[in-house]
Amino acid sequence: MTGADAQDFGAQRARLVAEVEAMYAETRAETGLAAMSSAVRAALGKVDRHRLVPPEQVPLAYRNHPLPIGHGQTISQPYIVAISADLIAPEPHHVVLEVGTGSGYQAAILAEIVQRVFTIEIVESLGRSAEQGLKALGYRNIEVRIGDGYRGWPEKAPFDGIVVTAAAPRVPQALVDQLRPGGRMVIPVGENWEVQQLLVVTKGADGKVTQRNVLPVRFVPLVPGR
Repeated sequence: MTGADAQDFGAQRARLVAEVEAMYAETRAETGLAAMSSAVRAALGKVDRHRLVPPEQVPLAYRNHPLPIGHGQTISQPYIVAISADLIAPEPHHVVLEVGTGSGYQAAILAEIVQRVFTIEIVESLGRSAEQGLKALGYRNIEVRIGDGYRGWPEKAPFDGIVVTAAAPRVPQALVDQLRPGGRMVIPVGENWEVQQLLVVTKGADGKVTQRNVLPVRFVPLVPGR
C-alpha cells in the first residue's frame, strides 16, 4: 500500500466516524446513548475495515452500511457495530463473547477496547478467513472458534459482555447463563429476514435478567448447529 492509499483510507475512516457520530445524535432517545464513547470512537477510527472485506468490496469498505461477505452473510453497518459495542459498556479489563464472527470487524472493534474477545462462527470458511485477517492485523487478544453460537462458549464463561451479530427468534438461554452478573448482552431478536428488535439484556448483580428494546434492525439469521 502506498502512502497516498493509506492516507485515503484514514480520511475515509474519519468521515465514517463523523457519520456514525451524527447517527448517535439522531437516535439517542431510542438507544439511551447521548454520544459515542471515546473508546469506541478511537476503535472505529483505527480498525482497517477494508482489510476485513472481500476484495471487490474494498472501495465500499468505509460506507456506513452492511456489505456482503459471502455464504449469505454480511459485515454489519458500522453504526450498528459501534452501538453494539457501546451498549455492553466495555471496560479494558473485560472479557467479551461475540456470536457470529463474520468478517471479524466487530471482534476487532471490541479487541481495541477490552482485554480479550472470544468469537464463534458456524461457517468454517468465514471463521478461518476472519481468523487469518485478524492475525494479519496484529490482534493477539482474539480467539476464534468454529461452532454453534446458540450454545455460546461455556468453557470461557462467564463473560462481562456478549455481542450477537445475527438475529435469533428468541434470546438463547445458554448465552444468558454465560453472562456474568452485572454483564450485558446485545442481540437482535425476531424472525428471519423481517424487521427485528435490537435488545439489551442485562443480568443484575442478583442474577435477575431484564431486557430493553433499543432499535428496529434487520440482520441475517443466526444459524443453529446441527
